[in-house]
Amino acid sequence: MTAVKIIKVLGTSSESWEDAAHEAVAQANETIDDIHGIEVEDWTANVENGQVTEYKATVEVAFPVHAQQE
Repeated sequence: MTAVKIIKVLGTSSESWEDAAHEAVAQANETIDDIHGIEVEDWTANVENGQVTEYKATVEVAFPVHAQQE
């Protein structure tokens, strides 16, 4: 049986929510091995003068827990 760890990561983009989700995964991938899947938990944005200025995607990242090697 494999244990899976899930963490939340917030990605941001000035272009789109999809880009924000991709950014979240790209950043998590720099320090996490074997990402197996994600779930987008929330989409939010900053608005200034009636315009979206920053898209945000809160993403749950799932990856297996590996035994420590000594």
